[in-house]
Amino acid sequence: MNRLLAGLLGFLLIASVGSHAARAPEQYWKSALPNTPMPSSLSQLLSAPAGGTSVNVGSGGVHVDAAHGKPGGTTVDVGKGGVGVNVKPGSGKPSGTTVGVGKAGVDVNVKPGYGKPGGTTVGVGKGGVGVNVKPGYGKPGGTTVGVGKGGVGVHVKPRRGKPVNVNVMPFVYSYAATDTQVHDDPSSALFFQEKDLHAGKKLDVHFIATAGAGEKFLPRSEADAIPFSSEKVPEILSRFSVEPDSAEAAEMAQTLRDCEATAAKGERKLCATSLESMVDFATSSLGTSRVRAASTVVGKKGSPKQEYTMTGVKSAAGATDQLVACHAEPYAYAVFACHLTRATRAYTVSMVGRDGTAVEAVAVCHADTAGWNPKHVAFQVLKVKPGTVPVCHFLPQDHVVWTRSG
Repeated sequence: MNRLLAGLLGFLLIASVGSHAARAPEQYWKSALPNTPMPSSLSQLLSAPAGGTSVNVGSGGVHVDAAHGKPGGTTVDVGKGGVGVNVKPGSGKPSGTTVGVGKAGVDVNVKPGYGKPGGTTVGVGKGGVGVNVKPGYGKPGGTTVGVGKGGVGVHVKPRRGKPVNVNVMPFVYSYAATDTQVHDDPSSALFFQEKDLHAGKKLDVHFIATAGAGEKFLPRSEADAIPFSSEKVPEILSRFSVEPDSAEAAEMAQTLRDCEATAAKGERKLCATSLESMVDFATSSLGTSRVRAASTVVGKKGSPKQEYTMTGVKSAAGATDQLVACHAEPYAYAVFACHLTRATRAYTVSMVGRDGTAVEAVAVCHADTAGWNPKHVAFQVLKVKPGTVPVCHFLPQDHVVWTRSG
């Protein structure tokens, strides 16, 4: 029991240190950009939501209280009688979860018939802590977590029977599109011509979040200490316990290739592996700390591809012929492919979908596309040639455009 308490306390201390580290990017933003609101697309990639979890250690043992999260919250108590976890009645999913500690270790069981079928079991024994999502439940393949002498390991089982198919990022303009990307990739519907940018125009658009996006930012000190190179793929996958033949591994490898691709003519680029490096790149590229960061905001989560009607179009405040766009890339932690582009205009576009979904979209129009790959997805979708007409695209919800604030 003493060993269990020591392990629990150690874990909680590590979690506390991690929480403080997670706040470092936000503090850097406030220091470098005191007058620039942070878009929700970035703030959601910081630490856990406000309220958090409190930990109290006293003669009665350890008490963990997450009551500041969702109503009712969850409490964890460690004392002479063992460990008790209680989800308060009426909170969370029906019936809650029970945790028991005995000589054999710790057992966590989600009662059958409640929550998702199959539930999740947790066992603590001499070998450490094991968490297993039963096969067939949750996302395909399931996930296992083990804590032992070597530390913590997270293993995502590969999706069996599904081929790994990773499209190239449509906002890397030196790439040619694949047939799959032209016909099946929702991002291809984001492209349009500048002449179509006016109130009353109707376009079929699918606003989505980037596949694999949503991972949290690492503090710059941590991100800079991790290899980020195509030559280090095996080491990187091992570090994050990613199966080499999995879809996740293929996406991460593609992200590294995107980041190492040659910049288009007149373009300056950087893959920001931390929020701090993104801020530095944006401000240095635009030559000022007086900047505005904006993202597309969709009023309804999971809205389908549908017809949207433009109700208003405004030039982005302070927009000149230069801007910095940062595109979320699928990776083990938050990574954004940022690039400074010239002969480019930014707009905010108010739209309403056929189902009533309201959207405040960020649109970027490129006046000079002569240096793009002639087979880029934009030219194939719009049926135009490089350098002939301005090419525009909406930003997905988890991407960011930076402009001078005026």
